[in-house]
Amino acid sequence: MNDTTTVLSEALAWSKEGRRVALATVVSTWGSSPRPVASHLAVDEEGRFVGSVSGGCVEGAVIQTAGEVIENGEPRLLKFGVADETAWEVGLACGGTIEVFVERLADAESLSTLVNDASGSDVAALVTLVPEGQHCRLLASGAEKGDLILDSQEHAGVANAVESSRSGFVDGPSRRLFVEVWEPPLRLIVVGAVHITQYLAPLAVQLGYEVTVIDPRSAFASAERLPEVTLIDVWPDDAIATLRPDRRTAVVVLTHDPKFDDPALIAALQTPAFYIAALGSRRTHAKRLDRLTSAGCDAAALGRINGPAGLDIGARTPPEIALSVVAEMTAQLRRPATSIEGSV
Repeated sequence: MNDTTTVLSEALAWSKEGRRVALATVVSTWGSSPRPVASHLAVDEEGRFVGSVSGGCVEGAVIQTAGEVIENGEPRLLKFGVADETAWEVGLACGGTIEVFVERLADAESLSTLVNDASGSDVAALVTLVPEGQHCRLLASGAEKGDLILDSQEHAGVANAVESSRSGFVDGPSRRLFVEVWEPPLRLIVVGAVHITQYLAPLAVQLGYEVTVIDPRSAFASAERLPEVTLIDVWPDDAIATLRPDRRTAVVVLTHDPKFDDPALIAALQTPAFYIAALGSRRTHAKRLDRLTSAGCDAAALGRINGPAGLDIGARTPPEIALSVVAEMTAQLRRPATSIEGSV
């Protein structure tokens, strides 16, 4: 579950309990900002909150405003920056500026629709007229639903934001539209239900990945050893062909057994997976590359394999190795030079 669905799901639970809820969204940032565009903070009428818009710097001020918005129903656009005395008072001393849009959320049924759209398997977008607060949802099918009607220029701008997977403002002829792009969840496919996997899988889950572990050895791939993940006990290359990794998928092979790892890597290299890695020493990896070259993989394909898997942090224990893999996977996802989502 990603940040958006986590916050909206909690807000939905509150709404079903009869609580009134406001949602604060980071709609723009300049300079060094603690949270990226489209970060959320939900607040209920009692001041209970989930999520964040600044990593703690301006939450107090935003929560106070959210209470006012819950009472009067009028959306507010807040701006905090180092040149603003209020920003210093609430603690935004990081050198950046942020705009935060605060609005009262609708009924539980409408919220449920938002949660379903945000957690769906297709790209979608929520378009908000700022500061008025009207909305429409652009679905993967191209359909628009909501009380906000887009003209052709605005629709093209929203479509471009979805295509580039980048949330932010799209300026219409005479109004500001904030577009929040919802993408399918990140996925991690792990080949080998080994000891390291028992630490890697929960770390990835906490980062919002949907984790699938492949291991034809049923004694290894058990729910007792690996709870809260999907387990597949078939041959790795067959499983990867079925799972069809996309550009939001990482593939990590950990068995140390060529009869499992090599077919899995060959299958993964035929996909646009953003991160492909294999465990083993440099000597082991060199032998692996020789085998894959003999199997017909070219140098460009082999260059996509991160081996040995993980950042070089001197990791020795299974938890440390899992941490190094997650760190390298995150760097591959977020680095401007190779990022699938751009710099954040």
